[in-house]
Amino acid sequence: MAMAKPHHLILLLLLFFTTLHSSSPSPSNHIYNVADNVPFFVNKLGPFNNPSETYEYYELPFCNPDPIVKKKESLGEVLNGDRLSNGLYEFKFREDKIDETLCQKKLTINEIGSFKEAINSEFYFQFYLDDLPFWGFIGKVEDQSLIHGGGGSNYYLFTHVQFDVLYNGNRVVEVKAFGDPNRAVDITKDVVIDVKFTYSVIWKATELRFENRMKRYSRASLHPMYRQVHWFSFINSIVIILLLIGLLSLLYTRHLKSDLKKYSNANEEDREVGWKSIHGDVFKHPPNSSLFFAVVGTGTQLLILLCFLLFLAFIGTLYPYNRGGLSNCLVLLFTLSSVFAGYSTASFHGQFAENGWERSVGLAGILYIGPVFVIFSILNIIAISYRVTAGLPLGSIIVILCLYAFVAIPLLAFGGVIGYRLRSVFQRPSATKRYPKEIQQLPWYRRTPFQMFIGGFVPFSAIVLQLHQVYASIWGYKIYTLPGILVATLITVIVIVVLVNIGLTYIQLSVEDHEWWWRSVLCGGSTAIFMFGYGIYFYARSRMVSEFRCYLFAIYTSMLKESESPISSKKQHLLHYIKDELFPLESEVYTQQGHLCLNCMLYWKSLGEEMSRMIEIMLL
Repeated sequence: MAMAKPHHLILLLLLFFTTLHSSSPSPSNHIYNVADNVPFFVNKLGPFNNPSETYEYYELPFCNPDPIVKKKESLGEVLNGDRLSNGLYEFKFREDKIDETLCQKKLTINEIGSFKEAINSEFYFQFYLDDLPFWGFIGKVEDQSLIHGGGGSNYYLFTHVQFDVLYNGNRVVEVKAFGDPNRAVDITKDVVIDVKFTYSVIWKATELRFENRMKRYSRASLHPMYRQVHWFSFINSIVIILLLIGLLSLLYTRHLKSDLKKYSNANEEDREVGWKSIHGDVFKHPPNSSLFFAVVGTGTQLLILLCFLLFLAFIGTLYPYNRGGLSNCLVLLFTLSSVFAGYSTASFHGQFAENGWERSVGLAGILYIGPVFVIFSILNIIAISYRVTAGLPLGSIIVILCLYAFVAIPLLAFGGVIGYRLRSVFQRPSATKRYPKEIQQLPWYRRTPFQMFIGGFVPFSAIVLQLHQVYASIWGYKIYTLPGILVATLITVIVIVVLVNIGLTYIQLSVEDHEWWWRSVLCGGSTAIFMFGYGIYFYARSRMVSEFRCYLFAIYTSMLKESESPISSKKQHLLHYIKDELFPLESEVYTQQGHLCLNCMLYWKSLGEEMSRMIEIMLL
């Protein structure tokens, strides 16, 4: 892999930072004098029950300026689905407007049909005033079968919108929009109709401080009921951890004492039974090692990416409705963290083999981004065909491809070179056998499918309550504003996965089954299968019924299943082993197993979350 020149990388990063920079003014610029124009933009609209399916505001025949000027957006805003444009509404600081005429239009039959379809789907709009998002419905439906014995439904279009703007001193702190039902126009009949669109702006003083103006957007997530759910889920996870520790302690105490007693009383020839009889097989070079080490690097990269994102959310850098903030951080951190993927892949590969580390590093570069790119491409084509804001323009796609080709790949190669040169020497605690011991036929409860079920179900049961909140946030129904709980949940899940799989590996080794590498991968990663199944359940229980959403979810499902083939090659974290002693040998296997399960579970989980997040940032 060719290395880019340093000054080229620096130039590309500088260009990237300019695209990442949001055009939102800093707090010092949110100061206005009386009669100053307050920045206003229309953004998008979409169905209330499908919050991730959004369209540009002027897709409906509202009053529009001539010309329509699209706001220059950062890469993160584009990925987030924001499409800000200028509007005819005027907001002058602390100047009320009453029944101000926006425009007068003659709606054609086709335009009335578009409005009726949108009102029937409970469409809402999203505007921005002084970088504050606010929403409102475009109309309402009245079921006449409940009134005077009538039949059918009547459709009413809100032609008057009232804006209540709250200010503190010379700053805007809150905005609300209401459609006036008393001025709604009946558009039930498919006839040409003249409509006059008007609006009012009412300015009100408030004691709410400017620094706290974003807190109201997370108020629903901080409701006591939701907090109880979060804490109950966390306590549930802690209880499961304590139970697992107790069960594992009992298992080890009982079996190890019995084994050590048996070995101490047996002849030297009779001691080669149980897990000691396979000490020459458990550290054999795993098959498909290049792919295996590639997963090591990819998992390291995703772990670092996840930790940085949670840290930024925890300190408040990432907050709700920071337009494009999360998308910007995802792109930036994933690009820069490629160096860790290359370093880890080459370092672990170098412990087993002198040659071929370049192939492992190359696989690390496509193992994760490959499935994501395929999903992204298919979703983008569908989004463009449905004219939703998820469809990315060609310029944004080129920027992303250039970032990966000219920044991420060189950093990956650079990390690979450094990792291979700084590799440590792997010392096996015992000599490996040329021919591995034959594995006997095992009962069904000791085979891979059942152990995968146990290895996935136990961690899933600890996070199922929290998972509902996460999926609600991913699909746009709720704002997740408790990063501390999310960090605690992630840690508990990792601990549970490691504990469960240490126990499963002990059971496997005790029956002289030395093929623990890939089984531990499947057992540790099977939690993601349960999480994905819960995602299907969540979708079925929701009211996301549009054809676009059905296509979207079907592609998401099929692409995730296709991604399971490379995902099956999971990773290990090899430590320096203690030589030749019986008990330390098994302890080291369990230590490796813990690292392996930790890394592979994080990789599966991160891939599922990243694909879900890709859907979110494309559709929000």
